[in-house]
Amino acid sequence: MTGTPHLITSTTAALRTLALAAVALFGSLAACAAPADALFSFGPYKHLNTALEAPSLAASTRVKGAPLGLAEGAPDALMPNATGVTLAFASGECGQERWAQLDAAQVAAANVASLHAAGLRYTISTGGEGNVFTCSSDAGMEAFVARYESPSLVGFDFDIEAGQTPEMIGSLLRHIKTAQQRRPHLRMSFTLATFAASDGSQASLNAQGQQVLAAIRAVGLERYFINLMVMDFGAASPAVCVVREGRCDMAASAQQAARNLHQKLGVPLAQIELTPMIGINDVVDNIFMPGDAIKLANFVKTEKLGGLHFWSLDRDTPCPDGKAQVSPTCNGIQGHTALAFARAFAWGLR
Repeated sequence: MTGTPHLITSTTAALRTLALAAVALFGSLAACAAPADALFSFGPYKHLNTALEAPSLAASTRVKGAPLGLAEGAPDALMPNATGVTLAFASGECGQERWAQLDAAQVAAANVASLHAAGLRYTISTGGEGNVFTCSSDAGMEAFVARYESPSLVGFDFDIEAGQTPEMIGSLLRHIKTAQQRRPHLRMSFTLATFAASDGSQASLNAQGQQVLAAIRAVGLERYFINLMVMDFGAASPAVCVVREGRCDMAASAQQAARNLHQKLGVPLAQIELTPMIGINDVVDNIFMPGDAIKLANFVKTEKLGGLHFWSLDRDTPCPDGKAQVSPTCNGIQGHTALAFARAFAWGLR
C-alpha cells in the first residue's frame, strides 16, 4: 500500500482526535453492522509511520463515560466486540522486525496493552509497499507472534508486494503454518495486489500474488484469507477494471476483482477480503468516494466475503487546504467531513 510519509513519533492533536473518534465509531457501528461470522474482519488500517501509537488510548481522557477521548458527536461507548484496527507495517526478519525507524518492542509497548485495555481488537500487518518481511525459523516466528500477543490480538496480515523470491515466500508460509498450529485462534491474511479485469480474461492476481497463493496451497495452510488491494488499478481499461464514463468504477471494480479471484483461481468468497484506498488513489484518476464505500460494503455483506478494510484511518479526513491531492494524512475529496468513509462502510454493512 502506498502513500508512505516520513516517520513522525508524536500524534498531532488533530490526528489524535480523529483516531480516537474513529476507533469509537468502529467500536459502536462495526459490532452492529459486521456479519455474524466470528472470523469476519472490518476496520481501517492505521499507519504507524504517521504516529507511534494507534492511537494513544492509555493517555486519553474519559468523556461522557466512555473509555476514549471522543470527538464531538462520536458514539458514547466502545462496544467490546468491535472488529478493530490493523497496525501497519512491520518489516525485516521475524523476531527482529522493525517498524520503519522504530524498534518493535517500542511499538508493542506503545500499543498492545492500551488497545487491549480499551477493548479494541487489532491485527498486526507486515510488509507493505517497498518493505519485505521474512521468516527463516519457527523460533523467530514465535518471538514475533509473542511480542504482540494479548487477548485482543485478532491475527496477522502479510502484505506481500515488494518482489520477494519464491524461496522467501515459501519459508514465510512454512513458519506461518507452524504459528497457526500453535495458536489456531489467530487469523492469517495475505494482502496482495490485484487487477479487476472486466474483459472476460478474469485477470486478478499478478505473478507475485500467484506465487503467494501457490505457496499457501503447497504448505497446506487451510484457514487463510486473501485480502485484495482494490486500488490503483491504473488508466481506465477493461483489462484492469470496470470502466464507466471513462474511469475505473472503483466499487464495481473491487467487486469484479473478488469475483475473478473466486472464479479463476478458486478462492472461496468467504476467504476473500477487500481493501480500497479511500479518496484519491496514487493513480489520481482512480477515485474512491463514500458512495463507493456503501456499495462495496453492501456487496461484502450480501456475498458473505471474509472481510473489509480501508487504507487508511489517517486519510479519513478532508485535506485542510481543500485541494484535490494524494496525501498520507487526508483523502483529497471535498465536501465530506472527517470519518465520512468510516461511516459509509459501516452504513453499507448494516
